Amino acid sequence: MKNLITADAEETKRKKAAALRYKKAIVKEISLDFIQQELWDIIEECTNVRYYFDSDDDTLLNALDGDEDEEHEMKMMFCDLCAECEQMQEDLEDAYIPQCFDDFFVAIGAGDCGGGLLGWDSYEQDYFGIDVSDSFAEQESRKRLSRLTKQEMIEAAHSCFKVYMAYIGLRNRYDSLKAAMDILRDENTGYLKVVKKIDEAYEKAEADHFFRHKKSTKEFEELVNCMPDIAWVQ
Repeated sequence: MKNLITADAEETKRKKAAALRYKKAIVKEISLDFIQQELWDIIEECTNVRYYFDSDDDTLLNALDGDEDEEHEMKMMFCDLCAECEQMQEDLEDAYIPQCFDDFFVAIGAGDCGGGLLGWDSYEQDYFGIDVSDSFAEQESRKRLSRLTKQEMIEAAHSCFKVYMAYIGLRNRYDSLKAAMDILRDENTGYLKVVKKIDEAYEKAEADHFFRHKKSTKEFEELVNCMPDIAWVQ
């Protein structure tokens, strides 16, 4: 009986906490925690790309048609982006960031363009989706913001937008660089697959002594003839 009462009490606490999530809401993709995690992810990806550059045996250079200046420029863009993300991480730790940062974006209805709202669950000790209308969460955030003076509100708004725009600028740069890098990787991967296929065909044709009537020799010649002229330039 005691265990049943305890279980019921815990279930009541869980439900109550879930119902009150709207009291402390954040915009899913415009919160300090989200921005900090995104910056760490960008730094990690830039580091992975740098390792790719360092371990790469001219495959990137080949994908860029041998343009060493373009290769160097792309390396530097990733390095610069990584350094700027690290600097923003430090700024978020050391510089003045309004305590109302998350409340500010909830209050102005940024959930519509920021992936929706999440609410803090005191029982689960984590953020979850909000079941009630977003307007309740927005009202709670507005109540807390209304305790600020007009001057404090202006300063907070300036700081919040400054942080967000700095993050968006870095995010957009990363998305553009990643898109370019993915294209180069895909092109290079396709090129290497063709080269490997030619090597395998060569070995089979060689085993048949390159007799023209053999299937292996015909397949090898077809692959070679399909290669663009630039592939033979050293």
